Amino acid sequence: MDKNKITQKLMAGQRLMLGFDGIEFNNELKHIINDINACGIILFARNIESSKQVSCLCSDCQAYARARGLPPLFIAIDQEGGVVARLKEPFTVFKGNPFIDTVEDARTFASITAHELVQVGINMNFAPVLDIAPKGVDSIMKDRVFKGDAKTISRLGTQIILTLQRKGIMAVAKHFPGIGRTIKDSHFSLPVLDIDLESLWQSDMVPFVDAKNQGVAGIMLSHILYPQLDYHWPASLSPFIANDLLRNQMGYDGLVMTDDLDMKAIEHDIKTCIQQILTSGIDMALICHKGPGIDTAFHEIMGWLNRDENLYLMGKKSLERILRVKKKYLQG
Repeated sequence: MDKNKITQKLMAGQRLMLGFDGIEFNNELKHIINDINACGIILFARNIESSKQVSCLCSDCQAYARARGLPPLFIAIDQEGGVVARLKEPFTVFKGNPFIDTVEDARTFASITAHELVQVGINMNFAPVLDIAPKGVDSIMKDRVFKGDAKTISRLGTQIILTLQRKGIMAVAKHFPGIGRTIKDSHFSLPVLDIDLESLWQSDMVPFVDAKNQGVAGIMLSHILYPQLDYHWPASLSPFIANDLLRNQMGYDGLVMTDDLDMKAIEHDIKTCIQQILTSGIDMALICHKGPGIDTAFHEIMGWLNRDENLYLMGKKSLERILRVKKKYLQG
């Protein structure tokens, strides 16, 4: 994109990845794309009727962004396989990570999934799950994780990342720095994981380090409170976890995004969330449901960019990362 066309509105909007209602291009999507300049959209089951319909929807959204002189859109979906798979038949139905035992299994899943996503215009998959569910823990993630230790999960997860990305689908590893030890569901409440940083480095974070080393396009932060790392903020709002740990200590320079800010684990209002996200240097905030939070978030980002020079400079770095990834995957 021409650097001369970069505006403060674009800087703010590109920090938002948004959900919407409906199965076809509509006024809500026009608002998301043209008025907010969002970096992308997220598809859920409510947006999906058929492969032809999804293809038309994605094509219409990209055409509208292009006509408005905006960067191409990230169009994302959770297609992990198993219990979290938004695309059902006639798309290929996989049993999920617990049934992926070999590198060949992982490659097959990723290859077929990438082909089917590309065919309908989806370009980003919120997968793979790299969380580790230890033996003896009734993990909330037990039906979504690979079986085995950190080394096994790294091997299978990085194969999925490499295969998806070779075939043009951006992979997003989740949920940093690891939620496999938790037993509560962050969709409904805020789980607390009282674990020290050294233990995370030795186990839960190993697959994320390997994902970083393999060039994963994005990493999604968890909605989990790690009191030994940050007593006050969950990972998705934590300057220490998102910036000091993930960026500086681990050395990750790809896209960093929150999980859905509409989830019940997030007990703060959207204005507080946005301030924390900007302070933490998180590139993209996910808001997955239609509502006033989307416009509030956009205007809050605009306000902070206007009045805080440091957040403005950090925002420029986030925009550079977002546009760099878009250029690599979406503009040839």
